[in-house]
Amino acid sequence: MDKKITLLYVDDEPINLMLFENIFSHKYYVLTAVTGESGLKLLNEHPEISLIFSDMKMPFKTGLEFISEAKKKHPDKKYFIITGYNITEEIQMALQAQLISKYFSKPFNIEEIKKTIEESI
Repeated sequence: MDKKITLLYVDDEPINLMLFENIFSHKYYVLTAVTGESGLKLLNEHPEISLIFSDMKMPFKTGLEFISEAKKKHPDKKYFIITGYNITEEIQMALQAQLISKYFSKPFNIEEIKKTIEESI
């Protein structure tokens, strides 16, 4: 499989974006955004994005609000939440409603995310 897939990671913390990019850019194209709004813009500009990871707690728009908006326009993509908090009822409901495919805890388990990416493509 020569064609690299494109991942989008949305997080308001630059260190998390840098870490994600450093880890996954060897095997995948990685785009990052610091807000839900910039994440939506990237999704519209890059139809090749197939997997979207988002932090849960961000200013202006939560990860689930961003994903909910994104999924309306891009229902064919897979969405994931990464959170520094325990699973909330809101995340549980998003999983049940299939708004997100999975959630990950911070600090994120690199192997778990790698495995999920491989299973998703």
